[in-house]
Amino acid sequence: MSEKIIGIDLGTTNSELAIAENGQITVLEIEHSQLLPSVVGFDDKGELLVGQSARNQYVLYPERTVKSIKRLMGSDESVVLGEKSFLPQEISALILKKLKQQAEKHLGESVNKAVITVPAYFSDIQRQVTREAGEMAGLNVVRMINEPTAAALAYQITSEEEKKLLVYDLGGGTFDVSVVSIQQGVTEVLASHGNNQLGGDDFDEKIVLLLEEHLTEKGVDLTQDDVIKARLQRVAEETKCRLSDEPYVKIEEEYIAQLDGEPVHLNLELSRIDYNAMIQPYIDETMEAVHIALEGANLMLSDIDEILLVGGSTRTPLVQDSLQTLLGKRPHGEVNPDLCVATGAAIQAANIAGDSIASILIDVTPYTFGTSALGELDGEYTSDYYVPIIHKNTALPCKKTEVFYTNVDEQETVEINIFEGEDKNAQKNISLGQFVVSELSAVPSGNPITITLELDLDGILQVTAREKQTGLSGSLTIENATNKRSQAVVDEARDKIDAFFNAVQEQGAEQDEKSQQSGSHKETVQAQALIEKAQRLMDDVNDEDREDMVDLIETIQDAIKADNNALLAEATEELSDIIYYMES
Repeated sequence: MSEKIIGIDLGTTNSELAIAENGQITVLEIEHSQLLPSVVGFDDKGELLVGQSARNQYVLYPERTVKSIKRLMGSDESVVLGEKSFLPQEISALILKKLKQQAEKHLGESVNKAVITVPAYFSDIQRQVTREAGEMAGLNVVRMINEPTAAALAYQITSEEEKKLLVYDLGGGTFDVSVVSIQQGVTEVLASHGNNQLGGDDFDEKIVLLLEEHLTEKGVDLTQDDVIKARLQRVAEETKCRLSDEPYVKIEEEYIAQLDGEPVHLNLELSRIDYNAMIQPYIDETMEAVHIALEGANLMLSDIDEILLVGGSTRTPLVQDSLQTLLGKRPHGEVNPDLCVATGAAIQAANIAGDSIASILIDVTPYTFGTSALGELDGEYTSDYYVPIIHKNTALPCKKTEVFYTNVDEQETVEINIFEGEDKNAQKNISLGQFVVSELSAVPSGNPITITLELDLDGILQVTAREKQTGLSGSLTIENATNKRSQAVVDEARDKIDAFFNAVQEQGAEQDEKSQQSGSHKETVQAQALIEKAQRLMDDVNDEDREDMVDLIETIQDAIKADNNALLAEATEELSDIIYYMES
């Protein structure tokens, strides 16, 4: 029996976990939902929160909670949670560890290997740190595949026809569009384009700005209150989701802030028409990306047979209407936009493990990789002339070699600079690293130097430069060039993450000995702590607020007994709002 390999969609807003069982793909539930919020935090005792419990805490304690960490992947920007500091990949590792534990609980065995999806337009650096996050979580990332590609694999299960698909992937923080061919059991990506900083979070922010303007007009100072901003983000996200189904949304939120000791409420209406106007520039950008991807695939709009939607933000009616206007057909709704990426990852995982479920996968690189050389740029000779070696939309894996020549007699060294991008000026592209080949032969100029770039199935780049005459060579490991942590640092981070989760398990074991409560242990404990705080404050509130608090406490207790997480989350948020106002 082969070792199980799990499939993971590590998303900006939510993450999902899927496995292949008996020839079928199962998307696992975690705490009664197939969607695990990609939110991490620490409670007032320093105990780790991952998922819904962290999301619930965010509106009260944003200073010790983080979401949308995917947008920071590839940067060295640290996030501070309370008194603890983390790199983005460490936060992602905490989410991955939670998913790993759930897989082990479901299977009843250890899980050490995973296929993890990434946005098609993720750079080499972002892919490296995603792999690093997997290592920190105790996972061997056997393959990374692009999210639109994974979605196409999921679609392949439901269709055996030969088709050209446009996979439009708009999530919480990133956007990709890919042109995919499904033919004779082969899923082949023909071209991709996208933006790693465009998604539903930007839609939320437009609504947040509207709400901030509304509160500012009432005289509320928002500059120093992160809690108010967190609450506005929650309201904005809820409003965005409702506008997918309703033409008008009444935004009513009590205790959102206070002014001169008095509560300030939100009370305004937002129409879908006005909301569409807010986000139209973002949607226009995605439509332009569709044209670029089609051009890269050498196809016309009429060549596309079906549109496949991926990511929760594609539920926005303006997205679907714009795609229909552009391509003359409604997007395909057969595959769940939230779960299809994890499903595709599990399909690929099963194929790697030897359990054939779907087609052969051929993916492409979304970027051009090359080096700088002496050449003419804007009418002048410069050493910053960009020479592509592996072109955008080349099928993976691939290996390309180009020859360059020394330009002075008896040149002893050559410096190889590697870039990622499309601009003719190398300095305007992303620098991936550099290395030097020394002790070249003492020969006249024109000494041939070959440069080989090799991209594996994960889109990870390896570079070799070689003097043709002698075989003298040098190489660049892009992992080192992109500030990849040393193995010792990765191991240290993995130990730290294990310690956080071990503490959670020990706390849970102690609680289980005291009580056989139903539902999510972490959410139940948080709710009970909130009830205790409310009861302590009960004597200091007016009759109306006291009555509201009593009703909410009863609702929370009923939700715990009924194992109703949705009702529990809603009631605890409302009670938190009242307590926040009282303590402000």
